[in-house]
Amino acid sequence: MKTRLQTSLGQHLVLTPQLQQAIKLLQMSTTELELEIAQAVESNPLLDWADSNDNSAANEGSDSADADAPAERTDNGDDWAPAELDWSAAGSGGSFDDDDDTGSAAERVAETETLADHLLWQLHLSHLSMHDRSIGAALIDALDDDGYLREPLATIAETLLPAVHADEDEILAVLHRIQRFDPVGIAARTLGECLQLQLDVLPADTPGLALARQIAAGPLERLPRSGVAGLAHELKQPLDEVDTAVALLRSLDPRPGTQIAPLSQDTYVVPDVVVWRQNGIWRAALAAHAGPKVVIHRGYEQLIRRCGEADAGYLRGQLQEARWLLKGLQQRGETLLRVVRSLILQQAGFLEFGEQALRPLTLREIAAELGLHESTVSRAIARKHVRTPRGTLPLRAFFASGIDTEGGGEASSTAIQAMIRRLIDDENPRKPLSDAKLADLLKSSGIPVARRTVAKYREAMNISASHERVRIA
Repeated sequence: MKTRLQTSLGQHLVLTPQLQQAIKLLQMSTTELELEIAQAVESNPLLDWADSNDNSAANEGSDSADADAPAERTDNGDDWAPAELDWSAAGSGGSFDDDDDTGSAAERVAETETLADHLLWQLHLSHLSMHDRSIGAALIDALDDDGYLREPLATIAETLLPAVHADEDEILAVLHRIQRFDPVGIAARTLGECLQLQLDVLPADTPGLALARQIAAGPLERLPRSGVAGLAHELKQPLDEVDTAVALLRSLDPRPGTQIAPLSQDTYVVPDVVVWRQNGIWRAALAAHAGPKVVIHRGYEQLIRRCGEADAGYLRGQLQEARWLLKGLQQRGETLLRVVRSLILQQAGFLEFGEQALRPLTLREIAAELGLHESTVSRAIARKHVRTPRGTLPLRAFFASGIDTEGGGEASSTAIQAMIRRLIDDENPRKPLSDAKLADLLKSSGIPVARRTVAKYREAMNISASHERVRIA
C-alpha cells in the first residue's frame, strides 16, 4: 500500500517501504545505525563492506569529506578546525583535540534518553505556562512503554493535587498539545486515537484517508472478526476502497512509544557531525566514520544476468533492498547536515561564548526555516552528537526555551542557568546569594526572573540553597 508523507526535502512523496526505512534510519543513533547496517550486510548478499579506498558510486554525494574541510588549525588564532574529519584513531569519537581532552571515558558515554525524556524536552520547548507544563509533565509520566495514556483524566487531576489544581478540560487541552509531539501518535488513549493522530499528519489527497479515519473512529475493533469484506458490507463501501483504507491503517505504527528505545548506559558517543570555524565562519561536515560504509556487491550484481530465473528473482529483490538502504543512508546524512548547518547559523554565539550566549530556539523555528515537519527535525537530532571546539555535544544542547527580557528580546533558560551558576561561583562563601538576591541581580541585567524560577533553575543544576552553601573561607 502506498501513502504519502512529508520528506526531508519538504515534498510529499509516496510512503513506500524504502521511505519508511529512511525515516527509521533518520532517528537512529550512530551506534544503532552500525548494528542495523551490520545486520543488513549479514542477511543481504548484495551488500558488502566498503574498503577504505573504495570509490564506489554508492558513496557519491556524501558530505562526509567536504572539500572546504581544513586539515589543520588556520592562521587565525581564534579559529578551530579538527586535525582531520576521519578520526578513526580516536576510538569512541569523543575526543576532538588531544590538547583539550582529558580522556575521561565518562564524558564519552552517551546520555540515556527514554521516551519520557524525549517528550519532556519537547514540552519544555513549547510555549506553555508553568501551570500547563506541570500538567504536561504529569501526563507524560503516566504514559506506558508503548506511548499510550491508560489513566483517566480524573486520575491525572488527582495526582497533580495539591500543588496544581486543574479540571479535566484543562488536562485534555494539554494532552492535545502533547499528541502533536514526536513520535507521531503518542499519548493516545486508544488504538483508534493513535492511528487517527498519525492519519492527521498525512496530506488530504492520501488514497483511502477519509475512509481510514472513519474506520479508526469506530469499526476498527471489529476488523479482526469481520475482515475487510465484512467491514465493507457494514460501511456500505466498495470492497477495493475499504481494502485501500485498511492497508493504510496497517502501514501505521500501533506502538509509537517503542520508537524511542533507551540506549545501553555503557554506549559510547560517536559524533555524527564535525563543526569547526574557518576564517571566522562556522562550518559543518558529516563525520567520515560516523557510520560504517557499505556498497553494492558487484559480483552478485553481475551474477543476476547469468543465473536461473528463480535465483535471479531473489537476487533482484535483494538488490532493490540494498539500493533502498544506500539511498536511506544518503538521505539521513543530507537531512542531518541541513539541520546542523541551520543550528550553527542560529547558535553561533553559543559556539563562540558558551551556554550564556545560547539563544531561545525551538524545533518549530528550525522546521520552518528548512521546510520540514517538526517531527522530522526531532528525529534528525535524536541521540545525535556533534564534535565542536567546546567538546562533543548532543544536538539537543542547541535548543532552549526562552524568557522575555526588559530590552524586548529573549534569553534562553540555559543561558539564565549559566548566569546563575556564574553568580554563585563568584559569591562570597561566607554570605552566599539567596534566590531573591540572585533574582535581583538578574533583573538588574535586564532579565526579569521570579525568585521561584531562580530556585527551580538552581535545583535543576543540583546547587544547594544559600543556607547550605555557607562555608568558612
